[in-house]
Amino acid sequence: MLKEFKEFAMKGNLLDIAIGMAMAAAFGKVTDGFVNGIFMPIVGRIFQIGDLSSWKIVLAPATVGSNGEAIAEVAITYGALISAIINFLVIAWVMFMIVKAVNKLKKPEEAPAPAGPSQEELLTEIRDLLKK
Repeated sequence: MLKEFKEFAMKGNLLDIAIGMAMAAAFGKVTDGFVNGIFMPIVGRIFQIGDLSSWKIVLAPATVGSNGEAIAEVAITYGALISAIINFLVIAWVMFMIVKAVNKLKKPEEAPAPAGPSQEELLTEIRDLLKK
């Protein structure tokens, strides 16, 4: 059973998927840093609306309870949703460009040679022509 698992784990496709997943996670963090650290503040500055990723609708403000404990605010953070959507679009665009480049580099598959008559059929045809 251990041998079967080892064969399964060492197949090329599984290793390719694992490497792809690790790279995708790292690329996601880079994209998140770009969108939240550079893109969203610039958009907020251009439209003079502040940092777009921090936009929210406060449903209940932060308060201090009767026992002295702080109660966190309850808010709908739609700015974070907008950031996540932009992250997705950036990642999807980059993946599209990568797939397009890889497809361009692949050699087109050669069409199979047309199946012609076999050698026996040709000999039979020649024999029939010679009989005439």
